[in-house]
Amino acid sequence: MQLVMLDHFASCVGSGFEIEIGASAMTLTLAEARPLPEAKQPGLRRQPFSLMFRSSSQVVLPQKLYSLRNAALGQVAIFLVPVARDRQGIVYQAIFS
Repeated sequence: MQLVMLDHFASCVGSGFEIEIGASAMTLTLAEARPLPEAKQPGLRRQPFSLMFRSSSQVVLPQKLYSLRNAALGQVAIFLVPVARDRQGIVYQAIFS
């Protein structure tokens, strides 16, 4: 995949993205894919967007670049940041600008 765009992820909302963490794996569910307000900067190659992933685990992954695999998109590298915790697990956000 070249430059990732919101359209790549919009059809994957509700689907799983597998992360390999050492010898084990965890699945994150893409909960939301939405556009962000467009910055008034010349030369932007895409409209900014946000992805929200949910994990059912209470284990918080540190913010960093992860390699995720999805059935429709294949393997994609995404910088994830934990942004919330609730009874269902942890919420992670990725911002693309």
